[in-house]
Amino acid sequence: MSAGKMERDAYTIRLARSTDLDFLAEIEIDAFATLGRALGREDEGRTVPRQTLEMSLDARLLFVAVDHLDHPFAFVASSELDGAIYVLEIDVMRRWQQKGVGRRLMQTVIETARQRGASGVTLTTDRFVPFNAPFYVSLGLRVLDEGEMPAGLLETLKFEIDHGADPDRRVAMALWF
Repeated sequence: MSAGKMERDAYTIRLARSTDLDFLAEIEIDAFATLGRALGREDEGRTVPRQTLEMSLDARLLFVAVDHLDHPFAFVASSELDGAIYVLEIDVMRRWQQKGVGRRLMQTVIETARQRGASGVTLTTDRFVPFNAPFYVSLGLRVLDEGEMPAGLLETLKFEIDHGADPDRRVAMALWF
């Protein structure tokens, strides 16, 4: 592998800055193309509202992967929910997928949750898409039964289903510490 190729593929995970916010919708739309294909959808998907990203930024729970020029190409946004860190969104631009970036972003969230003394990491996702629930299982998360879900997580899952998510596919997951 050439030195130029290695440099282009080098990246860093860091806390996001306010100047990164302008790039996140572009990342999300690009990444959705992969999910859209997996789900048989042709739309662009929805982007996380900027206000939500700003809240994640203010809570120091918004991380970006940046290339050698410090340009973001992936992110994970989280918030506190039920004493755990809840992953709101994670996206990796297609050019950077299948290179371990999403795994490193999630590992950063897990480590941050441990450092903060959170009870764990939670999220909602698709049960069947390989880079959704099966990916999170590989990081130690597991699908929760309704009776195991804290109130806020259950409310989030029900909201998503009420707004169009397939109840046979949508699941809540957690890694408890």
